[in-house]
Amino acid sequence: MLLWLLALPLPALALDKTLGVAPAFLSQYSPPKSGLWKCLDGSKEIPWDFVNDDACDCPDGSDEPGTSACPNSTFYCQNVGHIGATIPSSRVNDGLCEPQCCDGSDERPGVCKNACKEIGEEYRRKRDAERKIQKTGAKIRSTYIAFAHKEKKRLEALVESSGQEIIIREKEVARLRDIADRTESMSAAALEHKQQSPLYTTLMSHSSALKALQREHKKHLEREKQLGEILDALRTGYNPNYQDMAVLEAVRGWEYLAKLPHIGVEADAQVAADLSVSDDEAGIEESEEEKKVEEAVDEDDWTAEELETGLEELLNTDYVSLLLAHDDHVRTPPPSTVFNMRSYLPESFIPQYEEMRETIISWLEVIGISGSDAEVSSDSSKARQAFNAAETALNKVKKEKKEAEEDLEEIFDINGFGVDGEWKKLDGTCLALDTGEYTYEVCMFEEAKQKPNKGGTTFNLGKFSSWNPSPDVQPGEPAYYEKQVYNQGTRCWNGPERSVILVLKCGTENAIHSVMELEKCEYQLTGTSPALCYPLDANANGSREEL
Repeated sequence: MLLWLLALPLPALALDKTLGVAPAFLSQYSPPKSGLWKCLDGSKEIPWDFVNDDACDCPDGSDEPGTSACPNSTFYCQNVGHIGATIPSSRVNDGLCEPQCCDGSDERPGVCKNACKEIGEEYRRKRDAERKIQKTGAKIRSTYIAFAHKEKKRLEALVESSGQEIIIREKEVARLRDIADRTESMSAAALEHKQQSPLYTTLMSHSSALKALQREHKKHLEREKQLGEILDALRTGYNPNYQDMAVLEAVRGWEYLAKLPHIGVEADAQVAADLSVSDDEAGIEESEEEKKVEEAVDEDDWTAEELETGLEELLNTDYVSLLLAHDDHVRTPPPSTVFNMRSYLPESFIPQYEEMRETIISWLEVIGISGSDAEVSSDSSKARQAFNAAETALNKVKKEKKEAEEDLEEIFDINGFGVDGEWKKLDGTCLALDTGEYTYEVCMFEEAKQKPNKGGTTFNLGKFSSWNPSPDVQPGEPAYYEKQVYNQGTRCWNGPERSVILVLKCGTENAIHSVMELEKCEYQLTGTSPALCYPLDANANGSREEL
């Protein structure tokens, strides 16, 4: 009976004209002097008494902020002690206590309990704890940003110094290349003379002979293989009951030479018994030459395997280098320092000597005092080594400069380490969580892994691909940096490639707190990072709380 009475309209109980009005519009709900109130959209004027009279008069529904008479209107719950909220007007006086309206103002008095005090206290307790975490995390985040700026300066200095060093090293490389080329051109005539020696010409003849023997050996191997295939076909396909001694002797001879067992042992035994054909009768016996070869194998002789694998390397010998090494080895006594003018000069004069060495040596040759070829050969080798070392050092500096330039571009990249560079500090930082059976590890901006704790295979769960790929989130927004995607991991058995979505929120530590397998081999890891803790004043305009 009571509920039926509550459902009846109560015209005698006039509602407060400001019931359900949001604070921003309170000033527009005051009694007009003329007694006529204008709808908020300006479409018409109605008597002031028509406001909140449970009858919809304005097209925009603004005359019924506290009732459900207008379907297109909204109702504002003041929620004193907590935060105000807005609900659709259709939920007003429907007999259900809306959780957004903790003060119960969406229903008639006495229907819903006012729980805003308790809810507000619990909310503020949690909010204060979150703000404390955010404040602490924001301080850590500021150190990350400071690190990014410091790293930017370091990389800029490295790029500048590397550029200057490259200019210097390029000049040095050009100088050493010129010296090496001139030194090697000087030794070319001496090398040509050495190549006319009997030793070198004999070596080249032997090399030609070995190549010819290798070519013929390969031909014989191919023919032997073809002959073996023919005899194998004869062995497996002949009829032992066919009394052809020639065929039988050929098969028996092939089995002996190839060390193969007799095929069709039972049938062969009967044939052999009938024909009394033995290996000796078949004319198969080890020759004396073969016995001598087997007995007289020298331990230094090459085996068949060595001939197959080592002959090619022997034929590819650099005979010029071998000739020079031999020449250095047999030269006795060692070259005298009398002709090594470098040994007489102070270190400071050696560069000038290098520039004038050709002229000095030509003078010495004219008067008959010429140094041995050892200095020429040694100079050529040392000059080339110096050039190679300088070129290697130059390439190393160029590589370092390129890497520094690439890192410099990424530090404040909106799609990389963030607008403020706050994520640069965490580049390569590994976060891990032990779940008992597995340890899940994410090395940020690199890769994710699943490691078994009791032995087994470690699986790659994917490499860093991007930040939050949702089309509803724009790069640079806080939500953009709340997800990292790692994909193209090890493929699951009969399934997709493993992948990880790392979901992060503000926290004082960089850590992973939970792991879920959303789909087969698709994991979601949740964690925290100070990099997501923005300063409190940065969010002041984002959500205005009213008590």
